Amino acid sequence: MTSTAHHADVVIVGTGHGGAQAAIALRQQGHEASILMIGRDNAPPYERPPLSKEYLAGDKGFERIMIRPEKFWAEKDVALHLGAAVTAIDPQAHRLTLSDGGTVTYRKLIWSGGGDPRRLPVPGAVLPGVFYVRDKSDADAMMKALADGAKRAVVIGGGYIGLEAAAVLRKLGCEVVLVEMLPRLLARVAGEELSTFYAEEHRRQGVDVRLETGVDAVLGEEAGRVTGVKLDTGEEVPCDMVVVGIGIVPAVAPLIAAGAAGSNGVDVDFCCRTTLDDVYAIGDCAAHANPFADNAVIRLESVQNAHDMANTVAKAIMGEKEPYHALPWFWSNQYDLKLQTAGLSLGFDQTVLRGDPATRKFTVVYLKGGVPIAFDCVGTMKDYVQARKLLESGVGKIDSALLADPEVALKDLI
Repeated sequence: MTSTAHHADVVIVGTGHGGAQAAIALRQQGHEASILMIGRDNAPPYERPPLSKEYLAGDKGFERIMIRPEKFWAEKDVALHLGAAVTAIDPQAHRLTLSDGGTVTYRKLIWSGGGDPRRLPVPGAVLPGVFYVRDKSDADAMMKALADGAKRAVVIGGGYIGLEAAAVLRKLGCEVVLVEMLPRLLARVAGEELSTFYAEEHRRQGVDVRLETGVDAVLGEEAGRVTGVKLDTGEEVPCDMVVVGIGIVPAVAPLIAAGAAGSNGVDVDFCCRTTLDDVYAIGDCAAHANPFADNAVIRLESVQNAHDMANTVAKAIMGEKEPYHALPWFWSNQYDLKLQTAGLSLGFDQTVLRGDPATRKFTVVYLKGGVPIAFDCVGTMKDYVQARKLLESGVGKIDSALLADPEVALKDLI
């Protein structure tokens, strides 16, 4: 697309899971008018989760993480404008200004912009050899550093991105030091049982896990390459590369500048509409009242959320206003372990351990007022499948002794 004006009936900003599913769902719902997807990425729509897992490890090539083969989009008459960002929105004129100088007008706009990695706010954080894992180019740059001989890594952040990257780097033979400011891993998303298990597992796999430890600076040689990290303890840890996973910042600046409501992301209603006319928002950046979090306004950074919100918006555009109501679920692959999470553990006041972590197969049940609200299932696929049904059923209080007994099927507690 050149620097000229274009129009599409529906314009989708973002080519990740949410944007791609919105286009697919619109065609499935019978939308026949023009659809244009605009993406900052230069590659056609692909899955993001494997970037810190199978793709980084070299277990899956790019073709295997594409959401659809490239020819699919042409066959469905979905135009792709890649390598360009939206820099401004004129909501009255229904017009977008792009970073390449072009403009696009729309009838309906779906914003699926996701987020940008939160940057490490210390001296040296922009040195070559400091990596974030958000898009294909990030993972490709890490793979090149490894191919060029990087063998010592410092991973900053003990959330899922950091832990997954640490697991892959260990698999590839790197020495890994993982630094987390909080007293435990996964502190924002899981209970102590899961945190303790994963800390022990990573240490068993050879990761040097440092809790309650901050970073004062990234160190580099005169030519600019990373040579180490200075911790807040004063210790200097030598390394060839640094991987930062400390969260994301919702990519919504043009929406907010155009007048959309939102403080943490952009606010949306039950059909994912923003406060701007004919503008919807979905995925990581959309702050919504979630029925599985007592209707607290939250953002969910998950494939499930992006996918299901996309379906909600497609239906709304086609005239079927069906409130967004989908059970949140997540997963994480680390080493040979598969963690599957159903529900949201926000505000839990009790946990029940189901099974023995020493066997590397167990489930943590999160309760609030005696009612199950979430399940973390490590290697327990049957529990995960049945937990989803249990949570969707809206079941009330359950005897914790029954939940703790692995011989009692969760489906029998509905």
